[in-house]
Amino acid sequence: MMMQLSTACALLGLATSVFAIPATPVAPRHSPSSPQTSVIAVDFLQPWAFAFLPDNRILVTERNGSLRLVNPVTGAKGHITGVPTVSWAGVTIFGQGGLGDVVLHPKYHQNKLVYISYAEPGTNTLPPDAVVARAVVARGKLVLNNSGGGSLQNVQVIWRQSEEILGDGHFGHRILFHGRNDTLFITSGDRQQFDPAQSPTSNLGKIIRLHDDGSVPSDNPFFSSGGVTAQIWASGIRNPYGIDFDQQGRLWEIEMGPFGGDEFNLIQKGANYGWPIVSNGDHYDGTPIPNHDTRPEFNAPKVWWAPVISPAGLIIYKGKLFKHWKGNALIAGLGAQGLVRVQIYGNNTAAEVERIPLGQRIRGVREGPGGAIYVIEDGPGGRLLKLTP
Repeated sequence: MMMQLSTACALLGLATSVFAIPATPVAPRHSPSSPQTSVIAVDFLQPWAFAFLPDNRILVTERNGSLRLVNPVTGAKGHITGVPTVSWAGVTIFGQGGLGDVVLHPKYHQNKLVYISYAEPGTNTLPPDAVVARAVVARGKLVLNNSGGGSLQNVQVIWRQSEEILGDGHFGHRILFHGRNDTLFITSGDRQQFDPAQSPTSNLGKIIRLHDDGSVPSDNPFFSSGGVTAQIWASGIRNPYGIDFDQQGRLWEIEMGPFGGDEFNLIQKGANYGWPIVSNGDHYDGTPIPNHDTRPEFNAPKVWWAPVISPAGLIIYKGKLFKHWKGNALIAGLGAQGLVRVQIYGNNTAAEVERIPLGQRIRGVREGPGGAIYVIEDGPGGRLLKLTP
């Protein structure tokens, strides 16, 4: 009961605060920015992620398995068919799973490949009301029609979590390409199983690195071990919901902690981030977990939060429209109900500097054409919004 109550508080934002507790000294806190907000499209059913096509139309995922095509001028929403069946717990802010991320291949102009992540229904026989699933990443060719929609064709799964798990928590499954090459990073949650995050024979609780076809790069840190182990780029991860590169080529990740202890991590090749052995939060029943500073062999977060912000997405801003935000991390906050801005410094440190309140649980954030920032609200009736100075 304690675990359920604490989880509900974190997801609803009841335990949030406007103050972060950083791993490094905080830079002077700025006055909150007030960007101009315009509505692009409305009434999505639990949207999770979105991506921009070259013609500025926007692909939006809904957790029930719908992939929508949005006209940013009119707000019209078409359908993209061909998405595989997903495991979805229904319209609730507490359940997870369903259709997740969507990204374009770096060479989309040539190959029209779109990558999606989702919770794949399990094959084990269990009672009818049980949820058994695993996160997968698939790709397909996007074929658009003249009616504002289209289809994903020749859809192929290129990666799966190594275990089917009972329950619908902690899938992670964010997707990120490394620049213009074919290297693909995937965040894989621990599925609330704890120990697999430290197991070299499980890809749960890990950052995964693959080629665009799902094969394993030979320069991965554990490539010589073969199997699932070869996929692993970093381990000791809990519930990773955001990942991005900065302009110096550093890889950053944001993840939900337990009762307290949300983390902003600098991801390094072969590193271990300690979950569930260490955390700056506690278990939901109140049982303490040793802090990162008790186990220096594990990489500690650069910023952590207690109370939590319930992070749900991440970009490192690279545009010019918000001049003072370039190089900053912008974190979509469910509990924070807005964006959390984190300054990243050249000595591999970081600190929160600002909250941008938006009044709703924010599920995803992307940098759009011209440097505008787009966010999508969580839950039934979620809106896609555009932020400008």
